[in-house]
Amino acid sequence: MRLILAVAMADAIIGGTGSAHAQNALESRVDRLEREMRAVQRKVFPGGAGQYFEPEIAPPQTNATIPGTPATSPIADLTQRVAALEGQVATLTGQVEQAQYRIRQFETNFTAYRNETDARIRALEARLAPAETAPVANGGGTLQLPSGTVSGSNQPATRPSQPAAETPAASGSRAEQVAAVARPDTGDAPEDLYIYGYRLWAAKLYPEARAQLEKVVQQYPNHRRASYAQNLLGRSYLDAGAPSLAAVAFYDNFKNNPNGERAADSLFYLAEALRRLDKPASEICKVYAELTSLYGEGLSDQMKADVQARQSQLRCR
Repeated sequence: MRLILAVAMADAIIGGTGSAHAQNALESRVDRLEREMRAVQRKVFPGGAGQYFEPEIAPPQTNATIPGTPATSPIADLTQRVAALEGQVATLTGQVEQAQYRIRQFETNFTAYRNETDARIRALEARLAPAETAPVANGGGTLQLPSGTVSGSNQPATRPSQPAAETPAASGSRAEQVAAVARPDTGDAPEDLYIYGYRLWAAKLYPEARAQLEKVVQQYPNHRRASYAQNLLGRSYLDAGAPSLAAVAFYDNFKNNPNGERAADSLFYLAEALRRLDKPASEICKVYAELTSLYGEGLSDQMKADVQARQSQLRCR
């Protein structure tokens, strides 16, 4: 009898210990899964707990317990919580993977679209750009006027003469518009290049115009038309909406060829480029002061009136 009682007590102790171990194991699983859920929510919804989804785990809804009715065991409760938590983790993980897949698809499609667009633009530029086009270097930094006076006698500074420009028809492709502009052939290469560049500029074909004007500046730097071409090069940038490049072209014309026939015009348009760049009024007034100081006697009446009007608007002293 005593042996039977000892065996029964040992059974109860072993059974109780096993249940306690099982409960502790389940609680460890719950804790681990809840930590993982919080980590996933922090990854998917950064910025604070206010953006987290409310957990779907809650104590089971039960009716009022009637005295004497057996209650659910702790192990069964923990098992239910673990199952709900695992299901939520699986659902959230699937949503994250779907979102990552859509992002990868978007990046792939965008990269393909960008490469295709870049290739089409390069092909179009290569087809339309004239040969031997040399870009104008942008020196950057703050534009400063050179000190000192201009040596030699000043040439009268007037607005550029207006050679007859043949404007192409509005319809048709870019190549047809360029072809519609007459190319002069007088035998004077720098003169023909400048006149052709001017006609392209008047037709608002600015890249093609710049290609011709740059040839004059580079190939015939000592020709009288070099000053005209460099000045009109700046105007083509200005008219195309690139005032920073225009300012560099105008300043280079004044700095490199101060006695050129369009050096004064370049200073005048340099001030306009600085105005479009929203430079301080004091800097623009300095350009006008340099213009009137160096070329005042040679300026045309129209340019003098324009300078005075702009100085008045800026309240230059």
